[in-house]
Amino acid sequence: MAEQNTVLLDVKGMTCQGCVNSVTRIVKRKDPDAQVSVDLASGRVTAQTGSPADDLAAALSAGGFEAKAA
Repeated sequence: MAEQNTVLLDVKGMTCQGCVNSVTRIVKRKDPDAQVSVDLASGRVTAQTGSPADDLAAALSAGGFEAKAA
């Protein structure tokens, strides 16, 4: 298993709980062991994961969100 790091992402385009669920699902698709926390109000996603922040941001962008490492 890859070393777990805390990754912070700024994600635009999240408007509802469905978006939160989608973001969580996208991150977990990249790393099934990730612990994901989404703050809808601030657009901040925090993940304990072995995946690099840029990989997660790219996956979220491909999923329809505007994401970048914080």
